[in-house]
Amino acid sequence: MTSPSDIGICVVGTGRAGMIHARNFDGQVPGARVAAVADAVEESLAAAAEALAPGFSHADYREAIRAPGVDAVLIATPTAYHREIAVAAAETGKHVFCEKPMAMNVAECDDMIRAAGKAGVKLQIGFMRRFDHGFRAAKRQMDAGAIGDVVAVKSLTHGPSTPKRWMYDLEKSNGPLAEVNSHDIDTLRWFTGSEFRQVYAVAGNYRCPDARDEFPDFYDNVSLVASFTNGMQGFIGGAVAVGYGYDARVEIVGAKGVLFVGRRPERDLVAAGADGEPDAAITASWRDLFSHAYLAEDKAFVRSIVDDVPPVVGGLDGKRAVEVVNAGNRSIREGIPITL
Repeated sequence: MTSPSDIGICVVGTGRAGMIHARNFDGQVPGARVAAVADAVEESLAAAAEALAPGFSHADYREAIRAPGVDAVLIATPTAYHREIAVAAAETGKHVFCEKPMAMNVAECDDMIRAAGKAGVKLQIGFMRRFDHGFRAAKRQMDAGAIGDVVAVKSLTHGPSTPKRWMYDLEKSNGPLAEVNSHDIDTLRWFTGSEFRQVYAVAGNYRCPDARDEFPDFYDNVSLVASFTNGMQGFIGGAVAVGYGYDARVEIVGAKGVLFVGRRPERDLVAAGADGEPDAAITASWRDLFSHAYLAEDKAFVRSIVDDVPPVVGGLDGKRAVEVVNAGNRSIREGIPITL
């Protein structure tokens, strides 16, 4: 049950990620309710309005964020629109929860942080792995000294889906380093407790032939190595359109041991192909693997508003990840290490 006193959420962007959050706010997050939805795609907006029955729906997000009863805005649109929506929401006094990646570049992140600060509203970024049970358990053990001093953190994400057409254009999406590996970048910052010092990345397009002619700089596979200001090392692996399922794993190497997150059941070999039977060790979708983490971060967002405390994951975390994305893409283009 919700009441008029609950935090009213306006969901801007009703695609896959937007609807995960919307369904959470629609009855699973205490103290919250969906007050409005917005999406420029008519079919998506209509489906969301039917499923959620909010008090207001509109194709123009500017109308939706000003709807009666809206206290906060959830942004789940393509990245190129995040800055303008977040700033508009903050300027109308609405709290902001922006899905990753935060924005296209550091200047846009600074605009969002400045607008939220000036308005005195919360700004949370959607790095849900910080709320995942396994990731949090690993962080507790690491902080307790279970593996000694941390030496290196390795994180990978493989996604099964072929990118949407707009994602092929790096000017609009920043590519898989942003769309897929933003989570890995944040994981490395979180587990090392440090900032990236230098990155070197290589990439290629192996699975998306439709993109090669029109978008020659698009890549569907990327490897990034990094050093950190505290001397630790990092590695990120990213892949899209892998077909076999969704894969998210982390290895934390210490001076006296190792921690694994998302490791597959103990076998000599796990093989999964797009044309074969799904392997029991492989998760089909990120929506399955991190459903509880999405719910936990949505609850945390509402608590930060009600209790007037800083979000667990704030604008600076989002900005730092965007810095690394931009540096990684520059490294790919120029073939050189980039110092941040």
